[in-house]
Amino acid sequence: MKRIAVMTSGGDSPGMNAAIRAVVRTGLEYKIETYGVRQAYAGLMAGDFELLTSVEVSGILQRGGTILQTARNEEFKTAQGQAKGLRRLNEHQIEGLIVIGGNGSLTGANVLHKAGFPTIGIPGSIDNDIFGTDMSIGVDSALNIILEAIDRLRDTASSHQRAFVIEVMGRNCGYLALTAAILGGAELVVTPERPFSMQEVADALQDAYVRGKSHAICVVAEGAPFRVSELEHFLAKQAKVGFEIRVTILGHIQRGGGPSAFDRLLATRMGVKAVQALRDGESGKMVALNGRKMDLIPLEDAVSQLRPISESYFEMAKFLAR
Repeated sequence: MKRIAVMTSGGDSPGMNAAIRAVVRTGLEYKIETYGVRQAYAGLMAGDFELLTSVEVSGILQRGGTILQTARNEEFKTAQGQAKGLRRLNEHQIEGLIVIGGNGSLTGANVLHKAGFPTIGIPGSIDNDIFGTDMSIGVDSALNIILEAIDRLRDTASSHQRAFVIEVMGRNCGYLALTAAILGGAELVVTPERPFSMQEVADALQDAYVRGKSHAICVVAEGAPFRVSELEHFLAKQAKVGFEIRVTILGHIQRGGGPSAFDRLLATRMGVKAVQALRDGESGKMVALNGRKMDLIPLEDAVSQLRPISESYFEMAKFLAR
């Protein structure tokens, strides 16, 4: 194998640049040229390819986002779009492709594999919802950002005897909300997997108030059955809650910033493994963290379902909040 390509797709996550860097420099070690595909599948269909050398990836290890940029694309989901992408890869004499991204991105990678093009996936999603890997690129960095916000908000919550409702990302998976609630000492958490009603939230906050707590923290995943603005309005009418209610939506701040040490190492290891897999003739596989090891699992399995959250985490969140 003499020429490969790498692309980032879907939502960006801290550590994607570290993975790109690892792919390029591992390729150089094996005398393989690496081309970067800009703007994900849109760039793939447009033939927006650029040769990446050691110079192009120098100084990007600590940067958030992705130097290749990313975009969501509907056309590639069609047979015509897929044929166009394969044509561009062949026009540039690319022999293998590495796709860094979440479930939708890896689904596209699996489509290319089924069409006969050598493809390897790398899980990149702050939601940690990709099946088959213990951790995805960007999760640890996002968690650290959320925890810093919770710690800061607790300071002001204690000073004013307030309850803060904090919305974090997680449309279909509550991993970030649940883990942040445990590590941030929140009184309760609302996730898509085990949703609370607004009345149950009010009851939990009232219980914290009656027990004499100086503040309360409620972490809500964006995939909750209600909007935090609706919850704020509901709680404001519940006099028995006791606390003043304040809402903070962290939004895309969770995606930004440089990757943590864990994410830099994870992304680097995954990038190296992906190139080695292509070089060894593998295709239709995703690099996965299994304990301390880097494994390869079928892309078909990785995109077949969402990664479930351990039941023990829900139990911990419940009794640690007392």
